[in-house]
Amino acid sequence: MFEKILIANRGEIAVRVIRACRLLGVRSVAIYSEADCEALHVRLADEAVACGPARASESYLDSAGIVEIAKRAGADALHPGYGFLSENAEFAEAVAAAGITFIGPSPDVIRSMGLKISARKRMQAAGVAVVPGGEAVEGAGSARRTASELGYPVFVKASAGGGGRGMRRVEDEGELEAALERAASEAETAFGNGAIYLEKCLIRPRHIEIQIIADRHGNVVHLGERECSIQRRHQKLVEEAPAFGMTDALRAEMGEAAVRAAKAVGYEGAGTCEFLVDAKGDFYFLEMNTRIQVEHPVTEEVTGVDLIKEQIRIASGEQLELEQRKIQFTRHAIECRINAEDPARNFAPSPGTIDLYYAPGGHGVRVDSHVYGGYSIPPYYDSMIGKLISYGANRQIAIERMYRALSEYIIRGVKTTIPFHRAILSDPTFVEGKVTTGYVQEFLNRSPADLF
Repeated sequence: MFEKILIANRGEIAVRVIRACRLLGVRSVAIYSEADCEALHVRLADEAVACGPARASESYLDSAGIVEIAKRAGADALHPGYGFLSENAEFAEAVAAAGITFIGPSPDVIRSMGLKISARKRMQAAGVAVVPGGEAVEGAGSARRTASELGYPVFVKASAGGGGRGMRRVEDEGELEAALERAASEAETAFGNGAIYLEKCLIRPRHIEIQIIADRHGNVVHLGERECSIQRRHQKLVEEAPAFGMTDALRAEMGEAAVRAAKAVGYEGAGTCEFLVDAKGDFYFLEMNTRIQVEHPVTEEVTGVDLIKEQIRIASGEQLELEQRKIQFTRHAIECRINAEDPARNFAPSPGTIDLYYAPGGHGVRVDSHVYGGYSIPPYYDSMIGKLISYGANRQIAIERMYRALSEYIIRGVKTTIPFHRAILSDPTFVEGKVTTGYVQEFLNRSPADLF
């Protein structure tokens, strides 16, 4: 087991990793920008080192600086969390070159699965179905031909990155060329890679992802699915496990596909295969996230597996102790992402100082957060305050507990998405489990202006 782990991240995921380190008897090293000097992860870690100015490009994205800090701190491993440098193959290589273990898959796996065009080809070779399309666009003419063959609507997508950046839906040929230019430009700016491709747009699909975990000894298991269809601008807002209406047969089939995908690339660590599922129950591979996901707590609460601890154990060389036949899905769990945003103003960011903070508790409620009363939310990073998770013996109990917890959650001084989540939890379409990837926009379109 490692002696000291540097956490190359901030916020709630840094706090989450620190807690896992403490359970394993491993010392933790936090890094922090000038804007985060009073952050909770700085207070909780065994050691904390400044990593630069407030701007992420000069601190949390300064790969050379972070590696140097890890070396000076004597860390023998580094956990990247999610976002920032977590899926940067060059960073993982630099960490390894410094003699430090990167807690995640190899740089080659990150690189091959991080570029969606190459990832799709790897999955096809492994016998995993992908959404039709996928060849790199070689000019407007080839794009028009491909779109015509696929049939409109289509998506223009960036090969690199994620989070909806470099992605445009195109309804007809008249919109295509402008969408190609915008997507390529956005992808180049965000990811340093302007490669794009076209993909068939499935009508009203669900977004379902499968959690996998694998060790370096060839053992791979899946830990079931998460329903991630409730998203706005391709950013997830509410997740749950298991997915409503999921059958044992479909779960097994999707799980086996995710395990095949992981084995095909020699995966090590925790990862997620994302799929689209159509109305007929056919599923198609979208991408693989080569890191821990924001929504991992719902899987933990359903299976009883501590995913962060497993990541650390596996990276230290230990063998996976989980057996597929013994993994049980005993509860239902829901996660709401609590963001410092104003739903009444088109979800505009709401940075500022939290005057009063009270987190809900009670049976069946979990809060993963990094904020506290008096904490100032900086404007430089993502707006997530924390994650509120409820769980129970069935979905109805999980919904009831989530609504209660949302009603008890007090955050004053900034606007939050708590009113939005309460409205979602009360909506019949959500309660009946009839959500698709277009649900949030449809919900907003039919909701009164003063709802939030």
